[in-house]
Amino acid sequence: LMAALAGVFVWDGQRIEEEELRRSAQEMKHMENLSSLAQGNSPGEHQPSEREQPWELIMDKKHFRLWRRPIQGSHLYQYRVFGSYTDVTPRQFFNVQLDTEYRKKWDSLVIKLDVIERDLATGSEVIHWVTHFPYPMYSRDYVYVRRYNVDKENNLMVLVSRAVEHPSVPEDPEYVRVRTYESQMVIRPHKTFDENGFDYLLTYSDNPQTVFPRYCVSWMVSSGMPDFLEKLHSAALKAKKMELEVRDYLAKGP
Repeated sequence: LMAALAGVFVWDGQRIEEEELRRSAQEMKHMENLSSLAQGNSPGEHQPSEREQPWELIMDKKHFRLWRRPIQGSHLYQYRVFGSYTDVTPRQFFNVQLDTEYRKKWDSLVIKLDVIERDLATGSEVIHWVTHFPYPMYSRDYVYVRRYNVDKENNLMVLVSRAVEHPSVPEDPEYVRVRTYESQMVIRPHKTFDENGFDYLLTYSDNPQTVFPRYCVSWMVSSGMPDFLEKLHSAALKAKKMELEVRDYLAKGP
């Protein structure tokens, strides 16, 4: 309470813990097992753990599949994309996701994207992100904590993000604050971090605070997520071909 009154951000209870990173990595292994079992049969659902809603397949493209499932006790959905790229390295794709300065250049929806604070203990970072939303909706702003991990032993890369409150980023009347947001990206190289080719699993949910019906919000997210991934992929390709200076997050630990 004293820290809050003093305008100080308290990391305890807010940082991304090791267990969250492990859970995301386990989800990737689960998807890989299902994918090897299905082997091209394109099942409409993939089964979650007990007591959870099943995933519904809503988009099946050449390079990815998109599922959704209702979040219990709300009008929202959780989304999941499982896909592959073969023309860019895992390192490039991962670095482009994390580099906030480069994203300001390739993502035209970004209004503001800044690192607010870093946790020396775990490398977690608090990010303030303001983004355009489709007309006539107001722009949205997110304050979230993120943490990444590169597991060279198991050939895996993980990035976990979720919404937090931060005293130095109060609500702005120009934007709508999104308080419910979670994202987990896991990348599995086909060979190494520096050779082309990898699979990825993105699990995502947020509450964009709209008055539109559930099916409208679902359409916006399910169409916007593949579009974002393709922009991210194109940005990674551009950085590769033009040898742009993108921070290498694998070179040093947090």
